[in-house]
Amino acid sequence: MTADTLLERITDYANRPDPYPLYAELREAGPVVRQADGSYLVGTYHEITALLHDPRISTDPRNRPAPPSGPSEKVPQPPFLRLDDPEHHRLRTLAMRPFGPPHSPGRIDAMRGQIADITKELLEALRDRKHIDIVDDFAYPLPVTVICRLLGVPREDEPLFRQWSDVLVATADVKPEKDTTEQDRAGHQARAEMGQYLVDLAEQRRGRPSDDMLSAFINEPDPAMRLTREELAGTAILLLIAGHETTVNLITNGVLTLLRHPDQLDRLRRDPDLLPGAVEELLRYEPPVHMRERIPLADIDVAGASIPKGSLVVLALASGNRDPKRFHEPDRFDPGRTDNEHFGFGGGIHLCYGAPLARIEAQTALDALIPHLNAATLVQDPPPYRQSAMLRGPRHLLLDVQQPT
Repeated sequence: MTADTLLERITDYANRPDPYPLYAELREAGPVVRQADGSYLVGTYHEITALLHDPRISTDPRNRPAPPSGPSEKVPQPPFLRLDDPEHHRLRTLAMRPFGPPHSPGRIDAMRGQIADITKELLEALRDRKHIDIVDDFAYPLPVTVICRLLGVPREDEPLFRQWSDVLVATADVKPEKDTTEQDRAGHQARAEMGQYLVDLAEQRRGRPSDDMLSAFINEPDPAMRLTREELAGTAILLLIAGHETTVNLITNGVLTLLRHPDQLDRLRRDPDLLPGAVEELLRYEPPVHMRERIPLADIDVAGASIPKGSLVVLALASGNRDPKRFHEPDRFDPGRTDNEHFGFGGGIHLCYGAPLARIEAQTALDALIPHLNAATLVQDPPPYRQSAMLRGPRHLLLDVQQPT
């Protein structure tokens, strides 16, 4: 095997349980490694940091040359997460308005009590269970319930948007270069259906404002700050998917990591004040997002390697999080770690704007779970993983729970 097949091997589902040896191989091969399909892999911390902050690097997939066999139909505008400034900044600012003014308590802080109540209700329902799936029974319903309440989406419609989310997440995954026309078409259809559903929900609140974000968007009084119908659809889709997909992985990876490190689990049980730092360490050690794609808008030089304009550049964020040139003993899980500027929420202008909510949910969830984990054992290790290499996390995490006698 050679370094030019690393992306293919990293994205191979067989390596989903433990891609970290491949990331180490990537770092040893060089800061930038060209792949056989013409893409470029970057796996070292400092080079990833520089690229995340480089204005010559685009997130917009439309800046890639279309393949000869590609679709002829017009590609819809991506969500603002995959747009460049100034359009990215404009839409991100509009999307953030309903969260509350910058640097002041807003909608997210106001939900702390609700998040704690939802967590308590979920655990209460599991109290007498001897077998638990952390994903289906806890890590998924918690953020889904929270984001549904924030947006104003009926919780009973969750099966509908979960189906759309699965298609869209699969479409967004990082893969070696190949024809993905059929998958892309399915993604476009799912996005259109989900967007129509969310816009229709918002329209039901026009002139009848309620305390949710769809209502805030549709009843924005300032014409200059209103989203168009297409922008509302794209923003609502992004909020709904990003508002739960990564948090599911963060909580599930957190439980798995703590059960694999009983000494650190006991440490957190004895010293709960370490929990905020433990969440940051989980974001570094087992992040919910492993890779991001970028496209150079001009020929660039990275650590002596020339990357042509329009190439696919894959930033292996999870590899950068384990770079020994940046982190001391990077393969060690240490909840007390300081100087922990990780890529768990990306970086640069596209730093995850939902990070405050994800942190609150993860801290609340783990704080509630930790007292019960000493009575739990993993049924299967490694557990079965989700298909996505980008959004990496267990599809199920089955636990046997010993009930007190």
